[in-house]
Amino acid sequence: MDNRSQIREFLSSRRARISPQQAGLPSYGTRRVPGLRRAEVAQLAGVSVEYYSRLERGDLAGVSDSVLDGLARALRLNDEERTHLEDLARAAGPGPRRRRRPAPHTVRPQVQRLLDSMTCPAFVMNGRVDVLAINALGRALYAPMLDAARGATPNHARFIFLDARSRQFWGDWERAANETVALLHAQVGRDPYDKTLTDLIGELSSRSDDFRTRWARHDVRQHHRGAKPLHHPVVGDLHLTYESLELAADGLTLVAYGTEPGSESEDKLRLLASWAATSRPHDDRARDATTRSPDTTGKPDTS
Repeated sequence: MDNRSQIREFLSSRRARISPQQAGLPSYGTRRVPGLRRAEVAQLAGVSVEYYSRLERGDLAGVSDSVLDGLARALRLNDEERTHLEDLARAAGPGPRRRRRPAPHTVRPQVQRLLDSMTCPAFVMNGRVDVLAINALGRALYAPMLDAARGATPNHARFIFLDARSRQFWGDWERAANETVALLHAQVGRDPYDKTLTDLIGELSSRSDDFRTRWARHDVRQHHRGAKPLHHPVVGDLHLTYESLELAADGLTLVAYGTEPGSESEDKLRLLASWAATSRPHDDRARDATTRSPDTTGKPDTS
């Protein structure tokens, strides 16, 4: 992944979304493109126009924290976007390119035992949104995605953008799609030299117009907490909440789902657990798919 192009497109996309009125600046002349001009961003950030132009051409090498602070203020970056800008600047730093330690392709037995001890649906994923491990109720919940993987490592992005069944599974497909692309963008900022990640983005870009449109927006986010409405083929509509926990020693993320106490979704999740207990053949296939090395060339079913 080209770090300079990521910087250029991220800064220009953030500049384009802010009007002079929003920035408290007078608007004058005909604007050929939306948003602020480079000179206006430079003024708001407290740097010269020449220096900002250099930054927006993709050269963040050696940029100081004070300049990053100024850019964050001028472009009205939220916390996640500011972190992404810092990641891009770090990757552009002087010296040889430093690749992050590759994330493991499987989880430690201790992590799998932790998952298996949990009574809620839970799984572990890496920054490429591969599902590397999952517990029994999680396998039941994500049965459509695990079936679509056909023995390869399940991947949230491939399921969302390359399998038509995802539009029925996700209660809010647009939000799920937007959030997944934003997660991948954030990962590119952290690790722009991950070839497996680059290959995944290339595959999705070549096969999905929906993915390409969202990738061009350069939105970023982290996976902390939120809501996940979905439609399960066995129990119907579920309204779930999720919390994520970083497994710092492994560079992975554990995601666990819950429901509101006394809700219809809580009852349906209990029903799903009973269904899972009688679906061992499916569970075994799903476990096999989440305990092998990722298959980066497998093509999910699009029927």
